[in-house]
Amino acid sequence: MSLLERRLIRDTSFDFTAKLLRVSWLYTLLLCILAGVGYAALYSAAGGSPEPYAAKQTLRFAFGLGMMVAIAMIDIRFIARLAWPAYAVGVALLVLVLRMGHVGKGAQRWIELGGMQWQPSELMKLCLILALAAWFHKASWERMGNLLFLVPPALAVLVPVGLILKQPNLGTALITAMLGGTLFLGAGLRWWKLALLVAAIVVAVPVAYHHLHDYQRARIDTFLNPESDPLGAGYNIIQSKIALGSGGVWGKGFLQGTQAHLNFLPEKQTDFIFTVWAEEFGLVGSLALMGLLGVIVLGGMAIALRCRNQFGRLVALGISMNFFLYVFVNIAMVMGAIPVGGVPLPLVSHGGSAMITVMLGFGVLMSVHVHRDVEFGNSQDEL
Repeated sequence: MSLLERRLIRDTSFDFTAKLLRVSWLYTLLLCILAGVGYAALYSAAGGSPEPYAAKQTLRFAFGLGMMVAIAMIDIRFIARLAWPAYAVGVALLVLVLRMGHVGKGAQRWIELGGMQWQPSELMKLCLILALAAWFHKASWERMGNLLFLVPPALAVLVPVGLILKQPNLGTALITAMLGGTLFLGAGLRWWKLALLVAAIVVAVPVAYHHLHDYQRARIDTFLNPESDPLGAGYNIIQSKIALGSGGVWGKGFLQGTQAHLNFLPEKQTDFIFTVWAEEFGLVGSLALMGLLGVIVLGGMAIALRCRNQFGRLVALGISMNFFLYVFVNIAMVMGAIPVGGVPLPLVSHGGSAMITVMLGFGVLMSVHVHRDVEFGNSQDEL
C-alpha cells in the first residue's frame, strides 16, 4: 500500500462511493439468501400465505438492510468512541425493563418502544462486544496477564449477565457470558485462566440448579426425559423431533409439512421455524441451510482476520460468535440436544426486534470490513 493510500485511509477522506465499493456485496447476498429462506419458511408456517408473518418479515429485512449499509459508511473509529456510551445505554435499558417491562410467560424481558416490543438483552450483547473491544484495544500481552487490568472488563460482563438473569432469561445470560469469554480469549487472555473459571462454574451447577425458577428446572428435566410429560412440558420437543424425522432425506415438499400445517408443532413461526424447513425439505435441505449459516459465520471470521486494527478484529469476532451462538442454540434446541431456551434462528424466525438487532450487528461488522485498513495511530484516535 502506497503512502498516499495510507494517508487517504487514515484521514477517512475517501468518499461515499469509494466506501460503497468496499462493502462486501457477496456477504450481503448471502444474508439476502438467508432472508429468502426465512420468507419461504414463514410463508409455509402461515399455511401458504404471506400474512401474518412473511410479509412483515420482508419489510423488516429491507429496513434492516438499508440500516446495515448506512452503518457500514460510518468510520469504525467513530463507532469505537461510542462503545462505552452504548454500553451505558444498554445497561440502563436492562434496568428499565426490570422496572416497567412487559411480562410474558413468567418473564419480564420486553419494553414497548415505537409501537414494537424490544428485548434489550439482545441489544446489550452488541453493546458489550463494542465495550470489550474498546477496552482491549492495543492491550499488550503483559497487560492481559495483569489481573487488575482484567477486573473492569470482567465486571462489564457480570453486570448485564446479572440483570438478564433477574428477568429471568437464563439462555441469553449464558450466551452473553460466552460472548464475554470469547472476547477475553480473542484479546489474548491465557486460556487456563478461563478454563479455571469454567471449571468453577461446572462445579457450581448442582447448587445453581436448586436456585432456578420452576419453569427453568422443568425445561432441564424435560430435556433429560421429555417422555415423562408428553402432553405437557415435553410436548414441544417431542413434536419437533417427530417433524424432523418425518422429513426424511428429501422432505415432504414445500407446503406439504403435516406437523406444522396441522398445528401439532408449537411456536412454528419463531423458535421452531427450523423444524418447519426440515420437515418440508428433509435432511438435504437442512444441511444446505446449515451450510449457508456456516458460510456466514466463516465470512464474519474472515473479516476479523483481514482487519488491521485490534478493535475491528475483536468486534468482528464478537459479532460472528454471537451469530454462531444464535444458530447453534436454536438448532440444537429443536433437535433436543439442549434444553429449550427461546432463542430465534436469525433472519429466519419471525420477530421484529431480533431482526433489527441482528442487522444492526451486521452493519457494524460491515463497517469493520469497509474500514479494515484504518489504523488507530493518532492521538485523537485513542480510545
